[in-house]
Amino acid sequence: MPELPEVETVVADLNKKIKGATITKFWSDFPSAIKGTVLEKFKREMKNKKILLAERVGKNIFLNLSGGKSLHIHLRMTGHLLVKSNPPHPNHLLSKKREQNTKSPSPYQGEGACRADEVSFFDDKVNQYIHHIWYLNKNRTLEFSDLRKFATMRLLETKALEKYLAEKKIGIDAMSTDFTLAKFNALLDAKPKMLIGIFLLDQSIVSGIGNIYRSEILFTAGVLPERKNESLEKVERKKIFLATKKILKLAIKMRGTSDSDYRDSDGAPGHFQEMLKVYRRDKLPCPAKCGGLVLRKKMAQRSVFYCAGCQK
Repeated sequence: MPELPEVETVVADLNKKIKGATITKFWSDFPSAIKGTVLEKFKREMKNKKILLAERVGKNIFLNLSGGKSLHIHLRMTGHLLVKSNPPHPNHLLSKKREQNTKSPSPYQGEGACRADEVSFFDDKVNQYIHHIWYLNKNRTLEFSDLRKFATMRLLETKALEKYLAEKKIGIDAMSTDFTLAKFNALLDAKPKMLIGIFLLDQSIVSGIGNIYRSEILFTAGVLPERKNESLEKVERKKIFLATKKILKLAIKMRGTSDSDYRDSDGAPGHFQEMLKVYRRDKLPCPAKCGGLVLRKKMAQRSVFYCAGCQK
């Protein structure tokens, strides 16, 4: 699942590429992803809306639109957004159902052709599961590729966003300026019996950290994931807090981690996987050269990776 650095990369791309663009129409072949309304109404509400700003809260994307509307997009496991100019020929939309001669129309009909000189990542297989398209002015598209089809979207009133975030129990953003060491300590104190490895994954407490960065943060801080919050010394708390900011900031700089399906708005992979110390490195030597191996265990139904020699 895309975590904070991946979503931040996408949001920055959207503000650079499509902020100020107007949505001319919307297409979808999987309307079940649209929550709170039906496809036809969603299409009408999308039409002629101007994209004012893309924002991120934790792992959540919000597109603020004209008319007092905001679109909430959650990428879930395999979702990613692609921005295209002069959209290429839709050979990546030749899904099995179309190969079986279904009558589903091509969403690209009448919407532009491929540039002969175009060189891109868009033809990579991971980017070929397009289920939703926002057509924009100036011959651009915002396309939603989602292999597993778990991603969701919901149109909201912008003025109701604060209440919506509270109802969804989305905690403080891990890269927010409000997320200070003092705030981190207060959150730890409120959950003294919780394991730090579970605490960091709880989106209702601190939002944005997932399985990849949880393992990397705790390795960098030298703290075992099964430690209870109440057992953490003052210096250890500070190490975890500083490691959180450091790891997430570096991952953003490297445009996220592509250990599976994540791609940026150009369809390109991130590069932080080249920097991973423990995540998915179980049975390999510890990168700190302590003489031990990276281990793997289940915690909160997810795998956590750590070094028992370096982490205490």
